[in-house]
Amino acid sequence: MELGSLQDPSKATFSFVDEDHTLANAVRFSLNQDPRVSFCGYSIPHPSDARVNIRVQTTGDPAREVLKDGCQNLMLMCQHVRSIFDKAVDDCRKNNHMEMETSIDD
Repeated sequence: MELGSLQDPSKATFSFVDEDHTLANAVRFSLNQDPRVSFCGYSIPHPSDARVNIRVQTTGDPAREVLKDGCQNLMLMCQHVRSIFDKAVDDCRKNNHMEMETSIDD
């Protein structure tokens, strides 16, 4: 849900339901890397409420578009980390398999 100003689309608060600090902090980090963002922060209204409010203020671009770009950048970062992790796991398994074969041959 978007709670913004109709007169100024560069400022808006977005409410994410069923989310917590995990997503909110990652989105905040991603958005704060964008030079179009003048302010980004988040709050959780109440600990028992599974909702996060993310406030985005930009230098002029619509906050909705900047948030969308930030989320896409976060997805790309996650995909990159996942591919590096998967490669490291594969390399580790290959190395352990070779070590096991070597120790069996001894």
